[in-house]
Amino acid sequence: MNKLGVHALVWEKGWSHEECARAIANTAEVGFDLIEVPALDPASIDTDFTAKQLLKAGIGATSSLGLDADTDISSNDREKEKRGEERLLSALSVIRDIGATHMCGILESAFQKYAVPTTAEGVKRSCEILARVAEKAAVNNITLGLEVVNRYESNVLNTASQAVEMCKRIGAPNVKVHLDVYHMNIEESDMAQAIIDTGPYIGYFHTGDSHRGYMGSGTIDLAGAFRALVKADYQGPITFESFSSRVVGQPLEGILGIWRNLWEDSRDLAEHALMYTKAQLKAAREAQRQAERSRLV
Repeated sequence: MNKLGVHALVWEKGWSHEECARAIANTAEVGFDLIEVPALDPASIDTDFTAKQLLKAGIGATSSLGLDADTDISSNDREKEKRGEERLLSALSVIRDIGATHMCGILESAFQKYAVPTTAEGVKRSCEILARVAEKAAVNNITLGLEVVNRYESNVLNTASQAVEMCKRIGAPNVKVHLDVYHMNIEESDMAQAIIDTGPYIGYFHTGDSHRGYMGSGTIDLAGAFRALVKADYQGPITFESFSSRVVGQPLEGILGIWRNLWEDSRDLAEHALMYTKAQLKAAREAQRQAERSRLV
């Protein structure tokens, strides 16, 4: 059964003690199984305090981050690669100490708009570094999720098939594909088919909508996406991600172009997302059963 989560930026823009406590408490009160903790700056997370808050609330955690230009492990620049590997290992230590199960996001390159294409050597170096990080992650039963994002946020993984190929090159069982409906809606020719084709390589899944607001109020075929997840027999975490200028601050506001206030009430947004996700999963599972129920006697 899929564990359902919500990104912390639905609640708070930072991770001070007060923000951490509120975000975790709100997540638990709404009824989610887990919270996704942003780790763009791993040093800003008080691991002991966060772990205690999670234990108190009785929920789990995952975490996500993206490298920057100075830590880009796909750059084919040895100094940047070194700093990038150190950043990933630092984040991994934080994620381990808060008891999180997944380290996801743009781990394979910088989280930015590139002016030039990636290179074969850059991808090779990225795979080698991620293989080393995956080995350390495996010791603590942590899954790495390589996020497939749109062309304005990376030049390495823009489609699910590219991510599957990268997982195969890395060759570690705890390296999986992190899919996100917002990005797939931009880059995939057929979102549902891409989900089905990714199949056992899916390790993490982000829901949302085309404008990053309320689920079901945009243009993404979410019913089709959930049916594809069920058909692919995906059992991992499904986390709702949404951004509004009411909460998100810099640097994400600038990187993601969050210029509009897409919602006012975080609680209402999160409650709707959980209800919508449960309803879509139920409908998708019932649709899957129709073949069995439609057999001739």
